[in-house]
Amino acid sequence: MKDYQQVLFPYAYNILGSAEDARDAVQDVLSNYFSADRQGIENETGYLVKSVIHQSINIKNKKKAVPYDPVWLPEPIATEEADQDMHLRDIGSYSMLILLEQLNPKERAVFILKEGFGYSHEEIASVISGTVEMSRKLLSRAKAKLEQSRQPMKLLNSKNAAARLLDQYLNAIRGGDVKTLEGLLSKDIKFVADGGPHLNVVKKLCTGTQEVADLLVFVYNKYQSKSTVVEATINHQPALLYYNAGVLYACQVFTIAEDNSILQISTVLDPEKLKHIHLN
Repeated sequence: MKDYQQVLFPYAYNILGSAEDARDAVQDVLSNYFSADRQGIENETGYLVKSVIHQSINIKNKKKAVPYDPVWLPEPIATEEADQDMHLRDIGSYSMLILLEQLNPKERAVFILKEGFGYSHEEIASVISGTVEMSRKLLSRAKAKLEQSRQPMKLLNSKNAAARLLDQYLNAIRGGDVKTLEGLLSKDIKFVADGGPHLNVVKKLCTGTQEVADLLVFVYNKYQSKSTVVEATINHQPALLYYNAGVLYACQVFTIAEDNSILQISTVLDPEKLKHIHLN
């Protein structure tokens, strides 16, 4: 069963953006499957993938129906070992998961299956219990929505360059050097913070180089100066993890442009979204 959990988890997580909900979806599907009559099922993996996709779409539809804070970030997942773990490689990037929130659950499922897992439209039609034409239309609609919000510039694809930039970022913040910090930020910089339903944050959304730099230095001096900061890879993107007395309380995921400027800082403070991050 463990192998199936690893195979199915990326499908559920990429649709839901929540590791907790994804684990529940996978567990429900596997429990129902192994307690039912399985005669006549020739492709066990295909059947389970289809079941998990449907379960995830249903869960996402229910979540969408409940009013929520407009500032919502996906639950982060450590992907340090993605080179050795094929299932971690299937986890969506953090920037992409944020963009995918603009899609309805079925559009999201089709986009993920086609672009993330390389399914054909015939295979997708079978999974979503639809037609090839429906699959094509859903994908076209999804791409049109995403194109409106996609970053205008290419993203950095160098771990070494990203690590150097984060070192500069930390040095500037620790030294209170606002001007240097501003120079590291894109003119289109966006800062987003998600504290969940119970934790108040200093600011949920901030834009503009000076405004974001001032906010970052203020937050560091007031809340983070005594923290242990660890560099990590979260959803295939550079990140900083902040610990107090060994307890993780903040995760910052960075979207970095090819010109080495920081486009977005996504800060997860919700304890429920941080509890599954474990670095080896």
